[in-house]
Amino acid sequence: MAEGKNGEGQDNAAASAHLGILMLCHTALHRAEDVARFWAAAGCPVVIHVDKSVPDRSFNAFRQALRHLPGVRFSRRYRCEWGMWSLVAAMQSAAEEMLEAFPDVGHVYAISGSCLPLRPAAELIAMLATQTGTDYIESVTTADTPWTVGGLSDERFSLYFPFSWQRTRWLFDSFVTLQRRWKVARKMPAPLTPHLGSQWWCLTRKTLSAILNDPQRAEYDAYFRRVWIPDESYFQTLARKHATRIESRSLTLSKFDYLGKPHVFYDDHLQLLRRSDCFMARKIWPRADRLYAYFLSDQPGSAVRADPQPGKINRHFTRATEQRQMGRPGLYMQSRLPREHWERGKTAAPYSVFTGFDEVFEGFPGWLAQATGLRVHGHLFAPEKAHFAGDAPVYNGGLSQSAALRDYNQQQFLASLIWATRGERQCFQYAARDNHTAPLNWFMASDQNAHISVITGAWALPLFRGTQPAADIRSHAAWLQKREAAHLEILRSNWARARVRIWTMAEFLEAPYDALDSVLVEFASQIQTRPLTPPKLRPLAGFGAFVEELRDAGLPPFLLGDYPVSHDPSPAPTSTYFLK
Repeated sequence: MAEGKNGEGQDNAAASAHLGILMLCHTALHRAEDVARFWAAAGCPVVIHVDKSVPDRSFNAFRQALRHLPGVRFSRRYRCEWGMWSLVAAMQSAAEEMLEAFPDVGHVYAISGSCLPLRPAAELIAMLATQTGTDYIESVTTADTPWTVGGLSDERFSLYFPFSWQRTRWLFDSFVTLQRRWKVARKMPAPLTPHLGSQWWCLTRKTLSAILNDPQRAEYDAYFRRVWIPDESYFQTLARKHATRIESRSLTLSKFDYLGKPHVFYDDHLQLLRRSDCFMARKIWPRADRLYAYFLSDQPGSAVRADPQPGKINRHFTRATEQRQMGRPGLYMQSRLPREHWERGKTAAPYSVFTGFDEVFEGFPGWLAQATGLRVHGHLFAPEKAHFAGDAPVYNGGLSQSAALRDYNQQQFLASLIWATRGERQCFQYAARDNHTAPLNWFMASDQNAHISVITGAWALPLFRGTQPAADIRSHAAWLQKREAAHLEILRSNWARARVRIWTMAEFLEAPYDALDSVLVEFASQIQTRPLTPPKLRPLAGFGAFVEELRDAGLPPFLLGDYPVSHDPSPAPTSTYFLK
């Protein structure tokens, strides 16, 4: 054997021979070459299976690059496909080559071409030398396997799976449905009990030989040939029959997300991988040059190592999975956008919605902007366009004032606005004449970040000041009142989570500045100057008569409250307004 990179030399060659590496490769062969050289330098025999789908030119170049390394062999090639028997056949072929060619091998460690050693080979060899009768293979019953994804944890053993899930999805699903209808129930050959686990195991020579030379192997192979994802159950099940002592864990660090897809490790995961104290990790990004340079050198051996403890870094993956599923409040991503109510928060920050205030007070948006220092929008959902602060045609986040673009998805328009301006509270006007939709109203009403203040019936003031014919005014008033009533029903729902304040117009005008003061409390931190000059009330002379005319025309404007028709309320003039 050649002298190892970690300095073990010829004295450790015999001990090194007790560990054999079985490597399955199908892509990034240059990285598999680096890893094969690492194990060969440590004196470990390596048997490599290269997927038959790899072009002959690439395969021949790969084999040529390793031809001078002692103890490196290539096994019979199979065209492998995920979830199919070909993966097991490839592992069987490589394992048979290993056991026949290297009689001194005591443990066989199955890895993929995307696996990367995280510790010096000598440490793994030394550990296995003290555990000569122990098999390291994740092997659990289906009832105790919470990580299976796809709903076939039990049926993978009781149904037939002759079709490829990746290439012929329709045939795969249709045949499963048909078998369920026919109540197909295959029986596993006795005396086996189905077990599942990672395909990356480290088995003793004794156990692996017993599996490959089992008198019933032909029967077992025929059965598992039609099992769903047999590479996760074949060796895991048969190891339970032949092993003397099993540690039901893999020595390879592999993490999967909630969809069952493996996490990929990149260069910025270096310290995370070091803390795991694991011997191997997959999947490594082929272009993670820093990881390959570090872990295939002598550097990892300089630290004092403990037993592999992947649980030490589980919290990082849990947090990553949680963020992928739930995300940050108000940020909608491809991974969860189609799933209603998966969001952690509908919007990213608090915002204020005012209904009726710009009808009651002159220049209310400008006054509020001056008082708070915020950019206050007009009617964001006006029929003609979105009235951004300053009448900007495009706002933060590239949001257009186009009504057509906005109304394609009003909820996402609002969520995007709040996300793109987080750190600055957004305020906008929202009236019954705007493009009200039930989804948007429910979105705001159920959003804990929304602060909604409503003066009901204020929609009547623009009609009062308008010049429309009486018949048109009555029709328009009925339409506006119906829309606002529907909105109020949503705001008063038990499902509402927004902070909602509602006044009828009559209630509000009894003490308009006291009511306004209760609204401004939420802006207290933004208001720097006190006392404040109050906004000016719009003229109300004659409005009571207008309300009476609506009633006489058969339209009771009930949303105005008990508005006095005999005279218009005249709030006491206030020259200076002190925020309480």
